[in-house]
Amino acid sequence: MTNIDEGKEYENGQVKISDEVVATIAGLAAIDIEGVHAMSGGFTGGISDILGRKNLSKGVKVEVTDKDASIDLYIVVKYGSKIPDVAWEIQEAVKDAIVNMTGLKVLEVNIHVQGVELKQSESLEEEES
Repeated sequence: MTNIDEGKEYENGQVKISDEVVATIAGLAAIDIEGVHAMSGGFTGGISDILGRKNLSKGVKVEVTDKDASIDLYIVVKYGSKIPDVAWEIQEAVKDAIVNMTGLKVLEVNIHVQGVELKQSESLEEEES
């Protein structure tokens, strides 16, 4: 768990934010970006572990210290999306969400594209037949 402003006592006690909370905030911010199809289970799970909205933190790895955070997101993009643009928008949205909700400084947001959702391309092939 992260202890914001370590040593600083609030009127009623300390405030601690778990890594899971930071991961969920990052996942929610990422999945709302146009061009993101889903979160992926990460390096070990691969594309077979594509996750929906219910388990967003599974596609996110966080390293949180007392005052800062580094985030790795594993995503699947929609076919036709410009990956660099989608990645930049995710980085900005995740950084803003974490800073605004937790007060942590975000050192880096790394995007790992695990795959491309191909349903649109498959439907195009069917139309051509």
